[in-house]
Amino acid sequence: MHTNDPAEDGLIGATKTSFGIVEHLREEGVSGVSDVATALDISKSTAHNHLQTLLHIGYLVRVDSGYALSLKFLDLGDHARTRHALYHTSIGEMDELVDAVGERGQVMVEENGHGVYIYQVKSEQGLQTDSHIGTTVDLHTTAVGKSYLAFCDEAHRNDILDDDLPRLTTKTIADRAELEAELATIRERGHAFNDEERITGMRAVGAPILADDDTILGAISVSGPTTRMKGEWYHSEVPEMVKQAARVIGIRATYS
Repeated sequence: MHTNDPAEDGLIGATKTSFGIVEHLREEGVSGVSDVATALDISKSTAHNHLQTLLHIGYLVRVDSGYALSLKFLDLGDHARTRHALYHTSIGEMDELVDAVGERGQVMVEENGHGVYIYQVKSEQGLQTDSHIGTTVDLHTTAVGKSYLAFCDEAHRNDILDDDLPRLTTKTIADRAELEAELATIRERGHAFNDEERITGMRAVGAPILADDDTILGAISVSGPTTRMKGEWYHSEVPEMVKQAARVIGIRATYS
C-alpha cells in the first residue's frame, strides 16, 4: 500500500530534480546526459530537459564532454554570504588573528543543522584543506561547530543532533553522551578543540561569537597541522587569542 510522507507534501518534484542536478554537477564538475540520468535515477529525456532548461536560463554552460555549472552561481553565493552581518564584522579581526597565529582561520554560521563557512583566511604557511567558503560541515566534527553547539539553546541543539553521529576519523566524537560531556566542558572554558576529529593531522581551536544577550551568532576557529598546533601555545595561548577575537566580533555584530 502506498503511504505518503508528510514531509514531502507540497514539494515540487521537478524543482528537486533540477537542484539535484546542480548538486551532482558541483560534485562531478562535468557530466553528460547519461551520467546525470544514472546519478539521479531519472530517464535520459528528463535529464536532457532539465539540463537544457538550466542551460537556457544561464545556470549551466556546455563543455566538450557535457554540462558544468556557470559562473552565475558566484553572484548568488556572494549575495547569500554578504547578507550575514558576521561576514562584514569579522573580516578585519580574523585577518589580525591569523597574522598573530600564523595558520588558517574561518568564520562559521549554522544553517539547516550544518555549519557553513562564510569567511576563510590563511597565512603564508597556513594549510588549505578540502574546506573553502561555502563548505558545509557536521557541527560535532569541528572546533567551530562544537563551539556553536555548546552555546546554542538545548532545544535547538537537540533539533540539530542525531543520535547516529557520523564518524569522519578515528577521533571523531560519535557518541551522543560523550559529545554532551565535551560540550559541557566547552561551555565552562569558553573554547573548543578539534584534535584530528574531521581531518587526520589537523587541529583547531574555536570559540563562539555571542551577542550582548548571549545569543549565539556563529563561531570562529584557527586550524593547522598537528606538527605546529601543539604544546602550551596550542592549549593556552591560541585559545585566549581566539576567544578575544570572537568577543570583538560579537560586539561589532551587536552594535553594527
